[in-house]
Amino acid sequence: MAFRVLRPLFAALVVGLGCAAPAVAQSIANPVATFSGLDKITARITTFDVYIDETVQFGALQITPRACYTRPPTETQRTSAFIEVDQVSLRGQITRLFTGWIFADSPALNAIDHAVYDIWLLECKQQTDVPPPQARN
Repeated sequence: MAFRVLRPLFAALVVGLGCAAPAVAQSIANPVATFSGLDKITARITTFDVYIDETVQFGALQITPRACYTRPPTETQRTSAFIEVDQVSLRGQITRLFTGWIFADSPALNAIDHAVYDIWLLECKQQTDVPPPQARN
């Protein structure tokens, strides 16, 4: 008798658990990416903030972040950015070196291969002391 009563409840529980989607951490889109760049000739490291869709020059490289994401503070931290990196030659020719994702917690994973410069993502953030591009004009 008890089995007849519990059987539908057990079936409903199994179906309910099967339909439940796993919780996925929502990514937080940030308007600013912070990078560090190493000039291998001078051994100088420079840290710089870049707004999303803004292009900055670091040596012969032009870096343009297209997206920069973090996770909420309650989740395991993972910071990633989708960037484009171009090289400007002495003649002004622009060559795309890299387009893809880079990760702050795994700087060795980025495929930006340059003889003189290394760049890596430090963080993504909501604000910076650098004025936004439209405010500089």
